[in-house]
Formats: sequence, structure tokens, C-alpha cells
Amino acid sequence: MSNKLNSLENALEIVESVIKDSQAEQVFVNLQMSESSLSRFSENQMSQNLAKSRFNLTITSYYGQKSATSSISQNNPEAIKDALRNCETLAKLAPNDPEWIPLLPPQQYDIEINNQDQPSISPLANGQKIQQICHECDLAKVQGSGTLSSTNSLNIIGSSTGLRANSRETKADFSITAKYQDGSSWSSGSANYLDELKIMNLTAKTIERCLDSVKPQEIKPGTYPVVLESAAFANLLPWVIFSMDARSSDEGRSFMSILDNSGKLIGNRLGQEIFSKIVQVKRGFNHPLLQTSSFLEDGLPNHSIDIIKEGIPQSLSYSRYWANKQEKQATGGFFPIIMEGSKRSIQDLISQTEKGIFISRTWYVNYVNPRTLEVTGMTRDGTFWIENGRISHPIKNLRFNQELPLALKDIEDVSKPERHGNNIIPGVKIKNFHFSSITESI
Repeated sequence: MSNKLNSLENALEIVESVIKDSQAEQVFVNLQMSESSLSRFSENQMSQNLAKSRFNLTITSYYGQKSATSSISQNNPEAIKDALRNCETLAKLAPNDPEWIPLLPPQQYDIEINNQDQPSISPLANGQKIQQICHECDLAKVQGSGTLSSTNSLNIIGSSTGLRANSRETKADFSITAKYQDGSSWSSGSANYLDELKIMNLTAKTIERCLDSVKPQEIKPGTYPVVLESAAFANLLPWVIFSMDARSSDEGRSFMSILDNSGKLIGNRLGQEIFSKIVQVKRGFNHPLLQTSSFLEDGLPNHSIDIIKEGIPQSLSYSRYWANKQEKQATGGFFPIIMEGSKRSIQDLISQTEKGIFISRTWYVNYVNPRTLEVTGMTRDGTFWIENGRISHPIKNLRFNQELPLALKDIEDVSKPERHGNNIIPGVKIKNFHFSSITESI
């Protein structure tokens, strides 16, 4: 990284010195350093423009099954030593952890395909980008608000068992909301680097959709075919994937659990075709659109894993504790999520729809029933009626109540995948999606 503070050599020295100085039976160290920029704009005016460096050192000391963790945000040898001693004192006083698991020995990690830093962007350069965005919003007479951010980060883990790993990551994000009268639209994008973000394309698309969303008409709640843009589906799919957790399934708390008529657990749904054959999902840190870590926070390798293949669940995620208890292989969490798409555009999915609803954003999603994975949420920032394969007119936003496994079962087609956050997810066409009421949100 550009700052000497964040050089790999310096960072490794810090981690090694903490491990060497530890007086505990075992110690685990995590050092995160980052340089980031953040610009915000509101109602066509710059409201924030900053750059910052961050240092965060986390130390966990172990005495048998007792442990404690301390964190420090300053790179000062004396302060680090004090944090280490305090951590050790607290660890001796802590109760035994009933889910304690030994620290990992050295691991083999996949090679990271990207390791370049984000080019340094000055606050002036970011300000000029925001100025151009606000100018386009002014010309269209819409109110534009949003954020533009970039981050370079360096993450190092090490332990007294000999485990060592380090990773560089970069990320850039842009989001914009445009409002005009009772119309609203939103778009977002993520990439490895700022110059890969299609900022002005997203701005133009958001402005156009905002103007098209004015004077929405009301439709009756009910079950409709829907086309969800990738950004909208990206707020739903992780609920399914993160619920494919072995412990919750084995304890009968997951949609993956199989219960008999008396409510007794009799198995799980691995190997059953419970989703559309189109649904193909895996964990894959080294996707070419991503620059994420080859290891998880506890040091487990972040290997590629098939999660769903042709609609059939292939894997459940096992923490190290639960894998040890069940005599299974630990996987760690399923992140990042990579869902296969197609070469078709979202417009192609719309053109295949005789009647239905186009959703550009899902918002405020929450559980209704974790056991069935029924969730509730709202459409927002541009919802439209589809008629004869074309966008017909804007409609008022709707609240949905939907069991997400059933929604994935009813997927009829997918579009080209896009990056949202650190996930790669396509847009989807779903045959049946249930809306329970009208909402006044815009």
C-alpha cells in the first residue's frame, strides 16, 4: 500500500512481535490496515469528501478453554504491549468456552489472482466526479444523492501454532438515488477499482428511470410474475445462502431441515432438487470481478465450494466447532456468493414477460419465519408494470411476504451477473412472487 505504515513488511513485523511477546498458552493475532476515500452528495451538492487511514490490531489470548480479546487502533509499541498484557489478564479470568476449538495449524491457501493496490485518488479528483454527477442531475431537474468510495486494505493473521496468512483487497462502490416529484430511482455498482465503475452510465440510467417513475398507479396486492434487477435480487439471495448453515439445519431451525409430522428432525434436504434447475451458486473468492481474501477470519481456507448445482443443494456451511462435533469437514461461511447467469440482459427478461412487475430495488427485508425462510420487505425507487414484454407504467410500491426457497424454485430465467458488494449475482425472472399490501414509500 502507498503508506509505509501499511507496507506488508511492516505489518508482518507487528504480528510477529505480538506472537513472540505473548505469555499466554496460545495467541491469535489479526491486523487490518486500510486507506479509504469517501465522498457523499445530497440534493445535487457535495456534502462530504474525506480520506482516512485505519489501523486495527486484534489480539486473542488463550489459557486452555479460556480466552479474551483486545483491540487497539494505534500503531504504538508500548500501547500494543499494554493491550497484550491486558488481554492475557482478562483471559485468565474468563469462564471456559463450551464451544472452544483449538487454533488452526498452518494451512494451504489458493493463490489470489489480484493483488494490486487501488491507485491513489485525491479528494479533488473525487470532488470533480461528484460535480459532474450533480451537474447531470441539475440538467434533468432531479435531486441526486449518493456515495462514491474506495478502499485499499491489508489483512494479516498469525498465531502461536505457526499459522500465517496475508491478503490485499481493493473495492470501489458507487450508489445514487434520484428523486423528482413523487418519482424515485436508485442504482449501485461495485468494482475492484474506481476507474472500473460505470459512474456516468449508472447516473444516466437512474435519472431516466426516476423521470419515468412519476405518478405511479396502484395495483391490487397478490401473486404476480416478477423481474428483479440484479441489485434487487442481491438483497434476497444471501438470505437463502446464509441460511444453508449446518448447525441450524441439524437443530431443526432451517428451511433445509426435514421434520416429521411430530416435529422431530429426520434429516436435511441436501441432494434434493428444491430450486429451479437454472439456479447455480458457489463460493468463489477468486472470481475475476472480485479481489477478496483467500482465507476466512479464523484462518480456514476460502476454497471454492459448490453450494447449489442445477437447483440441488450440494453443501452446508460448517463452522470449525460444529464440524468437529458432527465429524465433518469445516468449510466456514459461504462468502462471497457467486451465482451463474447468462448473456441475456434484464431487458431480455422483461421482453419474455406478458404481464408482471419489474423491481429495481428490494428494501428493509426482515424475517417473518426463519424456519421456512419467509421474509417481508418492500419494493422501492422505481417499480413498474410490465405489459406484453415492455415496461408499461410506474406502479406504487408494494410490501412482499415471500418464502424465498419457493421464489428460487420459481426462477424461470436469469440475466448477466453483476457485482454488488462482494457478491456476483444476476437479475432473475420469477414466475410467482407474493405481495401482501400497498406501501406509501417511494
